[in-house]
Parts: sequence; structure tokens; C-alpha cells
Amino acid sequence: MAEATQQNADGEIGDVRDAHRFDVKRLEAWCREAVEGFSGALEVQQFSGGQSNPTFLLTTPTRRYVMRKKPPGILLASAHQIDREYRVMKALADTDVPVPHMYALCEDDGVIGTSFYVMEFLEGRVFRDSTMPGSTEGERRAIYANMAENLARLHKVDYQKVGLGDFGKPGNYFERQIGRWIKQYRGAQTADIPAMEELIDYLPAHIPDEQSVTIAHGDYRLGNTMFHQTEPRMIAVLDWELCTIGHPLADVAYNCMYDLLGVAGGVGPIDRTKTPGIPTDAEYAAMYCRHAGRDGIADWNFYLAFSMFRLASISQGVYKRGLDGNASSERAKTLGDACANLANAARDILQRKEQHL
Repeated sequence: MAEATQQNADGEIGDVRDAHRFDVKRLEAWCREAVEGFSGALEVQQFSGGQSNPTFLLTTPTRRYVMRKKPPGILLASAHQIDREYRVMKALADTDVPVPHMYALCEDDGVIGTSFYVMEFLEGRVFRDSTMPGSTEGERRAIYANMAENLARLHKVDYQKVGLGDFGKPGNYFERQIGRWIKQYRGAQTADIPAMEELIDYLPAHIPDEQSVTIAHGDYRLGNTMFHQTEPRMIAVLDWELCTIGHPLADVAYNCMYDLLGVAGGVGPIDRTKTPGIPTDAEYAAMYCRHAGRDGIADWNFYLAFSMFRLASISQGVYKRGLDGNASSERAKTLGDACANLANAARDILQRKEQHL
């Protein structure tokens, strides 16, 4: 079996960290009223992964649940919108996009100090390393093929019909996103990064004239999905915090950047001779296009560079929260170089020969 993390694996779950503690009895009382089928005394532990919204395992004598909440402290504007995560997964419940069952949302800060939601606990494999150590060539190929297929499924969902017509502004996605992440970067900036300044100048002036509009996950990558325990079949897409009505190619490029190019996630350049079965970004994009019914992708360098710029801004925000002491993971303070590294990689992408996939 591939080296992957079970959701309840030892080492992934531990005691609630001091900065994220809350009144468990108040949460238990709320769950009795709001969560269908909830009963019994509640035990709470915290998942160690994740850099954004803290995630917890809720255990009762008969059932387990997962809770996600906003982090404590002063937060950047428009970040950590728990209600949006809950809403989009609830809206997708009757589609062919795999999502956990949503039990209840609480927007009353008086219960545990921040808003939160409770969802289904699933048993499955989460591949934290995009090279999937221990997997066979066939397993890797099948996992990535299924991942591309599920991304296309998401982009085929009629967001109006599932009740997400007001979930985001259709059109001008990249213009709005670039503006948002420039603002977020400025709000969390701790040093001068020349490559970020170059991207801030370049990206708004080179937005492709491609106006597709779909649900966009915003953080679609291998580590944010869960697969069946033995089959190469996705059972859940997770971590929808950055979801909006947006552009499908932003998701495709981000997915490729994070999992296949080795510029994010700490894996470095991927040696496919040692990890056969992992597609190149061009091969993965072609798989996606087949399922999505697209002829191909032009301006690929822009989409990749935008994805790197966006993740650079996000990384800077996580690092700043780490310095401020309210990040959801202790690893946040180690991300001091992440923004500059991603910005430099984006600049390099824009300087290479244009690819039309």
C-alpha cells in the first residue's frame, strides 16, 4: 500500500494546542442541539496538519466527527471564512464531486470563541507527499488520473443550480484575485522581495482573454483530497476555504504547480525515474482537458506564475500569523523563505518559452 496518512493515524492527531483551547463542555452542549444523532460525552483532539483553519477530531462513545474553526486572534480581511467552506460542501452533496457530509455550522462566537462547523469523519488515505513514496507506477498513475477526473467534475457543476449563484462574482477572476492577493501580501509583508514586486507589476498587465467561469476550489492538490483505503478512488475533496466562483484553469495550474513541478510542498524537483507514474504538468493538463471537454490550454506560463504568486502571498500570511502567535500549525514560523522562493520560481516561469498545452 502507498505511504499515506490515515485520518486517525497516530502522529497526525494530538492534544489541542494551548493557543486553540476552548470550552469542550459548551461545544458538547451545542452539538447535542445542532448535530443530528449526537450523543455521549465528547473528547477533542487536534489534527497537526494544516496552516489555515484549525481542524479537530471530535470523538463520542458511538461516533467520530471533524470540526473546523477559525483561528484565534486578529485575522486578515476575507480570510478564514468557515461559513463559505461549509456552504460549498453542503451545496455539492448531491453532485458527483466527493465531499464529506456537513452536519452543522455555528456562527455564534459565544460557543467556543470563533465560528466553526462539524462534518463527517471519513476513513481513507491522504497522500501528504505528492511523489507517493511506496506506491507502484500503476498506483501513482491511477491516483493522478482520478484526481484530474474529479477536478473536471467539479468544474462541470452548474453552480447556479446547486445554489451558489451568489458565491462569487463571475468574470474578471484573475483581475480580482491578483488585486486581492496583492492586498493580502501587503497586509502581511515583513521584508522587501524584489520578485514579488515584479509579479505585482507584470501579472495585472498580462491576463489572458479566456473567460471561463466555474466553481474554483482554490487549493486543489493531492494533500487536500482523501482516497479510498485500498482503491485509487477519491472519496473526498477537503479544505474549501479558498473556494469561489472563478476560473477553472487557475485550479489546474495550481494543482500542477503544487504536486507536479516541485516548487511547493517542500518536495523539490521530481525525479520521475525514481517515482514513475507521476505525470508531467502537460500530461496532467491533457488528462483534465479530456474529462472537461477542452481542446487545450493557451498561456500556460501565466496560469502557473499566477498560482505561484498567489501561494507566495498565502505563505507570507501564514508566516506572519506564526510570528504573531495565532497560526493553526507550529510549522508556520518556518515559512520565512517560502514567499521569496515561490516568487522567484514564478519569475523564472515567465522567462521561459511559452507553452500552449
